Amino acid sequence: MNRRESIKNILLGSLAGGALLRSCTTVTPDQMADVIWQYQYGRTPQEKALDEKLLNTKYFSDAERELIRVVANLILPPNESGSIEQAAVVPFIEFMAKDIKEFAVPIREGLTWLDVQAKQKYGQIFVACNPESQKQILDTIAFELPQKKEQPQEIKFFKLIRNLVVTGYFTSEVGIKELGYVGNTPNVWDGVPQDVLDEMGLAYDPEWLAKCVDQEKRNETARWDKKGNLLT
Repeated sequence: MNRRESIKNILLGSLAGGALLRSCTTVTPDQMADVIWQYQYGRTPQEKALDEKLLNTKYFSDAERELIRVVANLILPPNESGSIEQAAVVPFIEFMAKDIKEFAVPIREGLTWLDVQAKQKYGQIFVACNPESQKQILDTIAFELPQKKEQPQEIKFFKLIRNLVVTGYFTSEVGIKELGYVGNTPNVWDGVPQDVLDEMGLAYDPEWLAKCVDQEKRNETARWDKKGNLLT
């Protein structure tokens, strides 16, 4: 089982118990609003006003957003189901950085750390390095140090950005489809299977079967006469 499959299984387990908590550098505030807040029901006017304010402010520079995009694609590479860009992961991370102040500085400092390391090791910024060099840098901060009680800031940064990437992707439309999670989706039930009825020596009343298990009429509302007899 690869890492992506492991993440999917973990998230499906979370979905069983409850709900889980496009990306390019030219996304407009209106496009961000359409992608992130498609469902506005249940939100108070104050919440909507705050969302609008956050969506219309900019925190990361274009270079920082591009760096986030590159890192996100290294954490969750695109596959046949979808990509970081399709899932609007970069706008999601920027929104979270604006909404949760504790995220903002660590992410920005972590992005700076990546560029500093890339320049020291390879003589160029992180996004200009080849994928193998980028992975080598990330490998140094991908795991917590067991001997350290307090983890270095760069390791904390990667843990944060990894969690945001996974959350942003797997709570998007393409991510949910990749999980295969459909929730409470109604299906078509044709009654007890015939082999089970035969085994138990039972059978449906033909008249009631025609009225109750006719799937072509499943969207019709039942009607009864004054004596309580089912009409449709």
